[in-house]
Amino acid sequence: MLAYLDHAATTPLRAESLAAMLPYLTEHFGNPSGSHAVARRARVAVEDARDEVAACLGCDPGQVVFTSSGTEADNLAVLGAHASGRQSVVCSAVEHHAVRNTCEALGGAIVAVDGSGVIDLDALRAALRPELGLVSVMLANNEVGVVQPLADVAALVREHAPGMLVHTDAVAAVGWVDVASMAAPADLVSVSAHKFGGPKGVGALVLRNGAKLAPVLYGGAQERGRRPGTHDVAGVVGMAAALRVATETRADTVRRVGGMRDRLADGLRASIDGVVESATRVTAGGVHDRSVKVASSCHIRVAGVDQEELLVLLDDEGVCASAGAACASGAIDASHVLLAMGLSPDEAKSAVRLSLGYSTTDDEIDHVLDVMPKAVERLRA
Repeated sequence: MLAYLDHAATTPLRAESLAAMLPYLTEHFGNPSGSHAVARRARVAVEDARDEVAACLGCDPGQVVFTSSGTEADNLAVLGAHASGRQSVVCSAVEHHAVRNTCEALGGAIVAVDGSGVIDLDALRAALRPELGLVSVMLANNEVGVVQPLADVAALVREHAPGMLVHTDAVAAVGWVDVASMAAPADLVSVSAHKFGGPKGVGALVLRNGAKLAPVLYGGAQERGRRPGTHDVAGVVGMAAALRVATETRADTVRRVGGMRDRLADGLRASIDGVVESATRVTAGGVHDRSVKVASSCHIRVAGVDQEELLVLLDDEGVCASAGAACASGAIDASHVLLAMGLSPDEAKSAVRLSLGYSTTDDEIDHVLDVMPKAVERLRA
């Protein structure tokens, strides 16, 4: 049996997304930048998709910039702000590499987090500068699933550095929280279609509050000059369809998937000694409070077990999981997210990310609960 628990890396394409895309992969093939009837049909499809994306993300259609990915959206936010004269760049220590590596390349400040991966607001306050700049704090972490206090971050910036823009990478949050509401305090918001059932190779950046960015690519005048290049019409249409379904079904999906995640996490702790959950608060009564993270996230450490060896055994049994961010697959270094949370390199290398999604079934959870304890026992033996 195949148990796919790597939805944080990518999700299966939703049927609604595929159906929306097919006409633009076949008969409606026009370039939306043209002026004839075939091109105009493609342009209408792009603009209709823009309207739908804007409605789901809580912004105006003109504030949506289509990109090739969440990584490009993050880079456009950070590099575009810097190139437009905003020299002070700040981000949290647990940002995706698309933000953190860009921030470091620009000589920006990296702000510490606590043991749950939540940004240290006092450290952020100390890093803020009165000059023009940008602060980037993700809405939900792609590895451990913790949700950041973005409203508090934005309030702090408005009070102590009102000239700075606030950017949030919401790639891991769509489908699990109300991004339209929770990301509303941000000037810039990044999303990626394949993380919520859309196609790979398409994303978007929202620009609010009159935020101005210099382009990081040069070419045509598409996207009002903010992101040149011929649109992937099918991809844009597919993203809009997937985002609509993810938004409409979010409440039911969170309830259903959250229940399966809790059963998985509780079952693994009960059947395997030395399992520790990340970004989870334990109450006085010993109950694990997972409300601080998205419902899809089951990130654990297994004492005395190497993550790569465990993942190989799980793969042999049809369980698809990961050690962390998909963009870092094959890296020998410990996760920068877990190190920032205060774990040692050895502790970080015992971590496994089991991420559920809209298509996850109870049978998949049962299969993992059956094979994972046996795999750990085999390694420990």
